[in-house]
Amino acid sequence: MIFKKIFSISFIMAAMCMSCSDDLAIENPNTPTPSSLNSEEGIISFATGGVYITGFKNVKYTDGVYGPFTSGAMGFHELMGDVIGADAANAFINQMGCPNKVTFDDGTTVNNPNSPNTQYALIRQANTNQAGGNNFLYYEWAYMYNLIGSCNLILEKSATVTLSGDAATKKAALQAWAYWWKGYAYSRLGSIYYAGLILDKSFETNANYVSKEKLIEEANANFDKAVTAASAAKASGFTATWEKIIPSFYQLDKGKAMSPDELKRSISSMKARNLMVNKTTATMTAADWGNVLTLANAGITSTDNVFTVRSDVNSLIFSTGQLVMGRTYSNAAGGATYKLSERWVQEFKAGDKRLDNNITSTGAPYTGQADRGNAHFTRHALIANGKGLAGVQVFAKSTPGDYEFYMAVNYEENQLMKAEALINTSKIEEGLKIIDDLRTSLGAGLAATAGKGLTLAQAKEELRRERRIDVAFRGLSFYDARRWGVIDLIANGGGRKGAYLLSNKSVLSTNGTIEYGYLDYWDVPDNELAYNPAATGSAPIKNPK
Repeated sequence: MIFKKIFSISFIMAAMCMSCSDDLAIENPNTPTPSSLNSEEGIISFATGGVYITGFKNVKYTDGVYGPFTSGAMGFHELMGDVIGADAANAFINQMGCPNKVTFDDGTTVNNPNSPNTQYALIRQANTNQAGGNNFLYYEWAYMYNLIGSCNLILEKSATVTLSGDAATKKAALQAWAYWWKGYAYSRLGSIYYAGLILDKSFETNANYVSKEKLIEEANANFDKAVTAASAAKASGFTATWEKIIPSFYQLDKGKAMSPDELKRSISSMKARNLMVNKTTATMTAADWGNVLTLANAGITSTDNVFTVRSDVNSLIFSTGQLVMGRTYSNAAGGATYKLSERWVQEFKAGDKRLDNNITSTGAPYTGQADRGNAHFTRHALIANGKGLAGVQVFAKSTPGDYEFYMAVNYEENQLMKAEALINTSKIEEGLKIIDDLRTSLGAGLAATAGKGLTLAQAKEELRRERRIDVAFRGLSFYDARRWGVIDLIANGGGRKGAYLLSNKSVLSTNGTIEYGYLDYWDVPDNELAYNPAATGSAPIKNPK
């Protein structure tokens, strides 16, 4: 059974942090009908812990770098999206984000020095059950199926548990919560794995693997069920129930409990994301862009609450030490496991106050461990808490509780989807106006691009750079690199030209070339297949590339 042998859903007792609250304290239900869920208090508590702990904290294998969902599963996407780099060997992260080759301004080419020397080969070598926690394909799969299992249990028990007061509204709120997170889980599974499983009962699995396209369909179907449930609830009772589910110290700024209408808008934005990131830009039709625009127009507004988590002193979900967004030590380049990519810093235009406020480029460049590639060399680091420029976005905050991490779509991403759809449907000025407005709201201080007569290619470049900046560190960057064709071989039109590259002699190239050569969708993890081999008639479980 998938849960007993592989992921072992661990509904642990957890006391999360800042005010020593019991926001995530839940019992340990190790049977299909845990008694803790047979009361209103129990199911509310489980709706919290079953999502935040089981879905984003506890899996079979763990490590300080790749164990947590945000620094592991999401961090892997940022590595492959070339927002961050790494030379640490934990779970092969130094090889996972190592391009096939880099070419410097003087024409010198350095191939991937690792063995195997391509990511394609690495994935096939690492993807064995015997590799255990070193199989990096395991983590997102494990977390998301843990999350689905928890949500299935919430749905089953909410149908029978006795609820006080407006029981119908509370039940609907619980169901909407579970269906949202199931939709979220299938969205992430279908956006990275070539195939997967659709599971509708807790503590049960099947061997009928379906295609990534079917996973996205299942994601959207669960989102539709969440909308139906939310529509059946009274707004005030719905929000009040969610206030009991979401840890109190997450309910700040944009993380407050949603209304039914806010949930519906988040779902519309997620559907837009699911459509856009799972097709290459080259294959997007005018109808596709029209659908993205329709969904985004019905999506998150600037005042909406969304799904967030915050750093905490116990590092339960998101700590100040994960990725590069909350470091408490030196700002020196290379001072963290994950390092800022030269290419990400390159995206900031001259005069962008976000660059001035957030990035330090002083001191010695980091050029360590050249035997693990050159792409992780960098001159840069994030400044914890920024330099204090008024009204300017801050990317890193070191005090527990200060950093607000977006788990799903936020307003800025929704607006960028609108802008991209408009630009790609001959409404260049409208799209550029959205980009200008975003930059203004984030304190960039850049001159307007709308009304300047930019060509389509120039407008796309403005969009590309702004999206690279705005969605960084949130587990989305690889999706964009994939759909824009950047991860493909140069012979197939991929790669990156005009790239900033730092050599191991600290020589900077400003017109380098990178060939990434990354696999677009991962094979099903062998950690699953070893216990649950594909049944006859299943979709292919291995990417044919």
